Amino acid sequence: MDNLKNRPGYRLALFATLLAVVVVLLGAYTRLTHAGLGCPDWPGCYGFIGVPQSEAQLAHAEVNFPHAPVEAEKGWNEMVHRYFAGTLGLVILGLAIQAVRLRGRDGQPLKLPLLLLGVVITQAAFGMWTVTLQLWPQVVTAHLLGGFTTLSLLLLLCLRLSNAFPPLHLPVRLRRWAALGLALVIGQIALGGWVSSNYAAVACVDLPTCHGEWWPAMDFANGFHLTQHIGPNYLGGQLDSDARTAIHMTHRLGALAVTLVLLALAWQLRGAGLSRLAGLLLAALCLQVGLGISNVLLHLPLPVAVAHNGGGALLLLVLVSVNYRVRAQAPAASVSAAAVRHHAGKPA
Repeated sequence: MDNLKNRPGYRLALFATLLAVVVVLLGAYTRLTHAGLGCPDWPGCYGFIGVPQSEAQLAHAEVNFPHAPVEAEKGWNEMVHRYFAGTLGLVILGLAIQAVRLRGRDGQPLKLPLLLLGVVITQAAFGMWTVTLQLWPQVVTAHLLGGFTTLSLLLLLCLRLSNAFPPLHLPVRLRRWAALGLALVIGQIALGGWVSSNYAAVACVDLPTCHGEWWPAMDFANGFHLTQHIGPNYLGGQLDSDARTAIHMTHRLGALAVTLVLLALAWQLRGAGLSRLAGLLLAALCLQVGLGISNVLLHLPLPVAVAHNGGGALLLLVLVSVNYRVRAQAPAASVSAAAVRHHAGKPA
């Protein structure tokens, strides 16, 4: 197996992955502090590279953006997120350039770094639309999913560059369970983004019921009206209580489905001899469920809410690792050779 230090690009990819975690957390902090429109323009802030501070800058902001009074704290929350996201974009550009330079080398991926570059360029566009379309929920949710996609692809790149896992001969059903678990977690993250972008996190403030009922009044048609018109400022949300309750309850039901499937997946991993991976999956799942429950019972405290976003990222990364691990299959020829040796050793 190749040494990690000898694999070009591994350390840069690892740095980019850690930086992407920071960007995801900063994005959550920006949303949860209602700072998504802390700067009414993009990529600057009131036409400057930072939040206006001097009297001249504040006067310029007042004249050119009369509908958006300067709130320095929210502005800095937004700009710090942009600074880190911009840095991540430059690092990913470096990974793509390095991949092109090293193309053709054994074990050196090319398509994945180029895909990452495309994703981060798209992310920049969604970052702009988040502001120009005034927090339109569809764009905010897509922007969140793009951040998680970037993080996942960076981890996958790290795994491929590290060559850390030896191939194993594992049952096909394990790959199916892992794929199902990953798909459900992605769906649950999308639901979480929809909850956040529509300000539905505190639509229910009791557990396990909602408003004291097991099945409260809900408006699914408006709660999941994905073709709603662009135009109003969506800061604070535009939906009524029943629509937000529908979104919140759907996220709860999704959490239940994810929990059941990941428990089954952990059991399958343990049975396949991957006990450490199963333990890591269970730890990430328990952390995320606990944070979700705390968000409801404590009425969405900022540190817990940000941690819940981080827990979702952690759970997704674990599922990416699980899927990568169970797909690192032993070559068919090697498996057949091992079977021949096994049967050859038996008495006739």
